Amino acid sequence: MQQIPFLSIIVFTPLVTAAILMLMPPERKTTIRVLSAIGAFITMALSIFLYFTYDQQRAGYQFVERLPWIPQLGISYHVGADGLSLPLVVLTGIVAFTGVLISWGIEDRPREFFTFFFLLVTGVFGVFVSLDLFLLFFFYELAVFPMYLLIAIWGWPVTREYAAMKLTLYLLIGSVFSLIGALAMYFSYTTPQGTHTFDMLELALAGFSADFQRLWFLPTFLGFAVLAGLWPFHNWSPDGHVAAPTAVSMLHAGVLMKLGAYSALRVGVVLLPEAARAFLPFIVMLAMVNVVYGAFIAMIQRDFKYVIGFSSVSHMGLVSLGFATMNHFGWTGAGLQMFSHGIMTALFFAVVGMVYDRAHTRDIPSLGGMVQRMPWAAVAFIVGGLVSMGMPGLSGFAAELPIFLGTWRAGSVAGWYPAIAVIAALFGIPVTAAYIMRVVGRVFFGELKPEFAHLPDITVLDKVALVILVSLLIVLGVYPAIMANLIETGVKPFLAALGGA
Repeated sequence: MQQIPFLSIIVFTPLVTAAILMLMPPERKTTIRVLSAIGAFITMALSIFLYFTYDQQRAGYQFVERLPWIPQLGISYHVGADGLSLPLVVLTGIVAFTGVLISWGIEDRPREFFTFFFLLVTGVFGVFVSLDLFLLFFFYELAVFPMYLLIAIWGWPVTREYAAMKLTLYLLIGSVFSLIGALAMYFSYTTPQGTHTFDMLELALAGFSADFQRLWFLPTFLGFAVLAGLWPFHNWSPDGHVAAPTAVSMLHAGVLMKLGAYSALRVGVVLLPEAARAFLPFIVMLAMVNVVYGAFIAMIQRDFKYVIGFSSVSHMGLVSLGFATMNHFGWTGAGLQMFSHGIMTALFFAVVGMVYDRAHTRDIPSLGGMVQRMPWAAVAFIVGGLVSMGMPGLSGFAAELPIFLGTWRAGSVAGWYPAIAVIAALFGIPVTAAYIMRVVGRVFFGELKPEFAHLPDITVLDKVALVILVSLLIVLGVYPAIMANLIETGVKPFLAALGGA
C-alpha cells in the first residue's frame, strides 16, 4: 500500500479535473457538472480510504513520497501524512465534494468556475501533505490565486471586487513575511553534506539558536496566522466570506482558514520551538480576543452571511488557543476543532446560500418562516448551531472541551492561563448561543412573509450535501475517539520535540 502514490493522486486529481474541464465545450454544462462531481468524489473517497488505512500503531508520517525537484537548491517533492494532517485532507475532500453539489445550479460559466475551484482545492491539498518548505509555499500561493478570481467574477456584485482585492492583499502580505522567515531558516542551516535544504523534517532537527528563533518566530507565525483569521489580522475574512459564492465560502471558511493555522503550527511552532514557548502566551491573548470579539460582533449583524463570517473568526480563535497551550489536551482539541469547525461552517454557508438563492436577500429582519419552505435547510442549520454553541453529543463539545481543559492546565506555564479559559468560555459560549438562537428564530421561524410563500424547496443534491455534513457532526460528537486517537498520534511527537510540554 505504501508504494502506491495515494497522496499525489489526491493532490493532482483536482488539477487533472480542471484541465479536462477546460477542454470541454462551454455549452455542455451538464457534462461539466458531472465531471466536476466525479473528480471531487474521487479525491473524497481516496482521502477517506487513507484515513482508515493509516496505521495508528506505527504512527508518524505515512504514504511518504520523495523525488528530487531542484536538488541544487535542496528542493524536493516530499509529501506525507500524519495524524494531524490526515483529518484535514479528509476535511478538504468532503467540503470540496459537497461544494460541487451545492454549486450544481451555477449557470454563469460553470466550466471556468469549477476549473478555478479545483485549482484552489489542489493548492489546499498540497499544503496539508507537504514536507518540503518550498513545496508548501508553492501550494500555499496556488491556493490564494484562484480565490481572487472566484470572488471577483462569481461573487456578490455589491462587494466582490473590494473583498477579493482585500483578501488577496492581506494573504499575500502575510505570506511574504512567512516566506522571509522560511528563507532565513533555509540559509541558516547547513546539512552534514554542506548544502542547504528546505526539507521540514531536517529543519526540525536543525537546532536554531535561541536568538535566531526569537527574531524570526513572530514574522513566520503571524504571516501564516493572517490566513487563520487571528485578531487583529482577521479583517479580510468576513468580507471575503460574504462576497464569495456559496461553494467558495464553504471552502474558504471550512478549509482555507485551517490551512493558515496548520502552516503556522508546522512552520512557526515546530521549526522554532524555543521562541514558540516564549511567544505563545502572547498568542493566547490574541486568540482570546478572537473568541470574544468575534462572538459579540456576530451578535449585532443584520446580514445572515456576516453572522456566520464573524462566527468563523470566533471559532478559529479556539484553534489558536488550543495550539498555544503547548500541551496534549489543547493540541488534540485544536485538531478536532479544525475538523469540526470546517464541517460546521461549510454547513452554515451552504444553508445561507440556499436561502439567498431563493429569497434573494440576506437581511435577517426581512426573512422569517423559512422552515415552512425549506425544512431540510432549517434542521441542518439548527444542528450546526448546536455544534457552534458546544452542545454535548455533537462535535463542537468534543472539540472545545479539551481546548478549555488544556488552557486551564497550562496555568503551570503562565498563571493567568486559567483566567483566559474562563473569559473565553464565559463570554464566547453564551454569546454564541444568543446569536445562533436569534438567527434561527428570525430566519427560520415566525411568520412566513407573503413574498416567500411560493419559494421552491432545496434540491435533492442540496439535501445529499446537508446529510453528509450533518452526519459527520453527529458521528464525531457521539464517538470522538474515531478522530481524537488519530490526532493524538500526530501531536505527541511534536510535544515531545517541544520539550515534553
